[in-house]
Amino acid sequence: MTQFQSKLLDEIKRIISDQRRVLWEEHDLYSYSFDASFGTYLPDVVVQPVTTDEVVKLVKFANQYKIPITPRGHSTCLSGGPLPVQGGIVCDMSKMNQKLLIDEEDLVAIVSPGVLTSQIHKAAEEKGLMYPPDPSSSGVSTIGGNLAENSGGPRGLKYGVTKDYVIGLEVVTPEGEVIRTGGRTVKNVTGYDLTKLIVGSEGTLGIITEAILRLIPKPPASETLMAIFDDLVDSGRAISKVLSSGILPSKLELMDQASIAAVENYEPCGLPTDAEAILLIEVDGHPHAVADEIASVREICKQVGAREIRMAKNDKERQELWKARKLVSPAIAKIKPTKISEDATVPRSKIPDMFKRLKEIRAKYNIDLVVFGHAGDGNLHPNIIADKRDKEEMRRVEQAVSEIFAAAIELGGTLSGEHGIGTMKAPFMEMELGTVGLEMMRRIKKAWDPNNIMNPGKIFPEPGQKLVLTDE
Repeated sequence: MTQFQSKLLDEIKRIISDQRRVLWEEHDLYSYSFDASFGTYLPDVVVQPVTTDEVVKLVKFANQYKIPITPRGHSTCLSGGPLPVQGGIVCDMSKMNQKLLIDEEDLVAIVSPGVLTSQIHKAAEEKGLMYPPDPSSSGVSTIGGNLAENSGGPRGLKYGVTKDYVIGLEVVTPEGEVIRTGGRTVKNVTGYDLTKLIVGSEGTLGIITEAILRLIPKPPASETLMAIFDDLVDSGRAISKVLSSGILPSKLELMDQASIAAVENYEPCGLPTDAEAILLIEVDGHPHAVADEIASVREICKQVGAREIRMAKNDKERQELWKARKLVSPAIAKIKPTKISEDATVPRSKIPDMFKRLKEIRAKYNIDLVVFGHAGDGNLHPNIIADKRDKEEMRRVEQAVSEIFAAAIELGGTLSGEHGIGTMKAPFMEMELGTVGLEMMRRIKKAWDPNNIMNPGKIFPEPGQKLVLTDE
C-alpha cells in the first residue's frame, strides 16, 4: 500500500462505517480498472456507497483534497466513461439499488442508480406499462450507467433514448451539495433544464443518486418481419422508403453479410449466408394498425429489391428472428479477440451513403469491418474485429476508425448515437463541435467542477491527443 493510499483509507473509513464496502487490495483495484472499451487504469481505492449522505461526504472529502473521483455502475460502457484514468477514488454505485417504485397514476418510476435496467422493464410491464430505452446490456447494466451515457437501444427509432424518459434527478454536485432537478411532472419549464444537462454528461458534472423516469402504456400488439437483400445499399434504400412512407417501426435493425456469416458459424439460425444484408423490422400499436403497417412494410421491401421476406406468425417465431440479431456481438467476438464497437450515426436520408463509405473504408484499410445495429435511426454500429497483439493491424484500425468518424460528420451525423464519448472519442470532439462549441462545454464543466475532480480525462481531449488502440 502506498503512503497516499494509507492516508486516503484512513479518511474514507471515517465516512463509510462498513469496511467491507471499501476496497483497496490489488486484485480488487484491477477488477475496477477496465470497462468494455480499451485501456486499464488502476484506482487508488474503491468505495461502494449505499446512501446519498455517504456520497455527499465522499465527494466533499475528494473535493477538499482535489482527489479524482470516478462514478461507475457495472462498467458495460463501450467508450471508456467509467475508467479511472487519473487514479483516485472509484465510486461504485451498483450497491445503491434499494429503490424501485412504480407510480401507475403519475406514470413514473422512481429508482436508485444501482437498479438494473431490466428490473425497471419487468416492474413496469407487470403494471401494463413500458420503460422504452432498452440497451443490449440491459440485463447487466445499471440505470445510473444508462443515465450517465444517455443509452439508447433498438426502440430508439420510435421511442427515443434515455434522456427522453428522465423527468427528475437527485444529484450530488462535485462540491458535495445535493440538488434536485425537474420533478414528477411531464411539463416543467422552470429555469435551465439541468436534467437534460446531467443525463449524458458521463459523470463529469456530478453523481446521480436518484432518478424519476417517465413510463408509457405498453403497446397491445406487435408484428415482426425479416427482409433479405442481395445488395447492402438496397437495404439502405428500403430503410429510407419505409421511414418516409408514414410508418414508424418500433425497431429497424440491420445485419450485413459478415455479421450474418458470423452468427451462422457461431450458432446456426437458418440465415442466408449469401445475402449481403438482412433487415429486421418490428411495428407495434393497436392490432388493426399493426396488421396494416406490417403489410405495407412488406410491400415496400419487395419493391426496393428484397429477394425474400420472412414473417413471424407467432411470438415464438418472433423471438427466433430476434435471436439472430442478439447473437451478433458474441458471434463476431469469436472471429478475432479484439472488437472495436463504434456508434457513429448519420441522418436517415444518408444511410445509403454511409453504407457506401463503410464499404470503401473496409477495402481501403483491409480490415474486418462488420455492420449491424439500429439502422432505422442511422445508428449503424460499424464494428471492427482485430487482434490487438498485431500492432500493424491496429494502426490500420485506428486510421479506419478516424475515417468512419469523419464520414459520419461529413454526412451531417454525429460521433456517438448512444455509447458516449469517454476516452475513445474525445480526440474527435472538435471535429463535430468546432473550437467554440467545445470551449463552451469546457466552461460548463469548469463552472460545475472548479477543481476538476469529477471523472477527469473524459469527453474533453488533451492537447495533441489521438486515438490509440495499441499499448505503445
